[in-house]
Amino acid sequence: MRGGTVQINWHDTKPVLTLDFHPTSGSLATGGADFDIKLWLLSSGDAEKNVPSASYQNSLSYHGSAVNALRFSPCGDQLASGADGGELILWKLHSSDASPVWKLHSSDASPAWKVLKTLSFHRKDVLDLRWSADGAFLISGSVDNSCIIWDVNKGSVHQILDAHFHYVQGVAFDPLAKYAASLSSDRTCRIYVNKPQAKTKGIEKMNYVCQHVITKVEPQMTEDSKVPIKSHQLLNLPALLLPGASKPVVAVCFCPVTFSLRGSTSSAFFKLPYCLIFAVATLNSLYIYDTESIQPIAIMAGLHYAAITDISWSPTGKCLALSSQDGYCTLVEFDDNELGSPISLSEKKVLSNGNKIPLQKPEEMATIEAATNKTDIVGDSKKAEVQKSDGEQASPSLVSTPVPNKPAKRRITPMAID
Repeated sequence: MRGGTVQINWHDTKPVLTLDFHPTSGSLATGGADFDIKLWLLSSGDAEKNVPSASYQNSLSYHGSAVNALRFSPCGDQLASGADGGELILWKLHSSDASPVWKLHSSDASPAWKVLKTLSFHRKDVLDLRWSADGAFLISGSVDNSCIIWDVNKGSVHQILDAHFHYVQGVAFDPLAKYAASLSSDRTCRIYVNKPQAKTKGIEKMNYVCQHVITKVEPQMTEDSKVPIKSHQLLNLPALLLPGASKPVVAVCFCPVTFSLRGSTSSAFFKLPYCLIFAVATLNSLYIYDTESIQPIAIMAGLHYAAITDISWSPTGKCLALSSQDGYCTLVEFDDNELGSPISLSEKKVLSNGNKIPLQKPEEMATIEAATNKTDIVGDSKKAEVQKSDGEQASPSLVSTPVPNKPAKRRITPMAID
């Protein structure tokens, strides 16, 4: 594993608020407070230069405010971007320049992205976006306390979920299209189940109904850094509570690659025939876990002088990218088979056939603190202050130190609430 903060001008020194990898090409898209979306080509680090490099490809300039969230569609032919003021744009990838496209200073070989649709309904800032697995629907969360499910083909509102009492900061679709979820600063997570409604001509209409409202389970669990993992079979109690860090969690992202098991499943909490890996980002640290153990397999801290804003895995699972309000991004690269041996989708289906995931009983659940002697720690000591004269950036460190950061205007930073 190698990586670090890439010392380039990502968004004119403005905060980088979101990023996402293209699902097929592996190019990286970033959105920032400079109102632009920028596309980057990544190059692997070598023996002399451990940090992967990023080269500018082109810019998508259409938004009139800070870009808070962007996500590529599953097939990669569309890009959704949400911004302040309720702006929500759908971009379409074009192979030719037959029609005008929104791009700046791009080479002729760069892919051309055209504004396809503008989705208008949110009254305030859009904070998060997610595509359905088939790319037909898009869910968005906003400062106006609502979630909206959009029909992408029609470019219209399909359903409004407005039960939250405060900002909706996270949304997600179940890959099997049965559930949707929304996370709000009202300290609840709502799980919606799809109960199709009959429509004319015998066509069922997708309809999500709130099935569960997840709140804090036990009074003694007050640390915002603990990460609860829920099972859809028992949503009233966490299936697992990961040991936490010193800061609130801002993002969780699963690696798109499935890996074979490294050892026996007898000691694993989830009795899966394969291994899944996911990353958890707090305001100042990155934790990488797998489903075979509770302890993190890697920790990176002290990466940035300001809050981490988003994380994303490359489609090959070999690169993990982080964005930050300090205006820089960190790239972490993994060697072949460092995370495990990848397995194909067909192998995964064969392994999963006939296997059900057993759940721990509530009385058997316990919070297990991570053992640092079993964890790979990445980083050196962090500098005490920013060297403003030469623009020097922070280096990774295990020790979390207060950062004299002033949030950018109109940015919403998660905070611990007693």
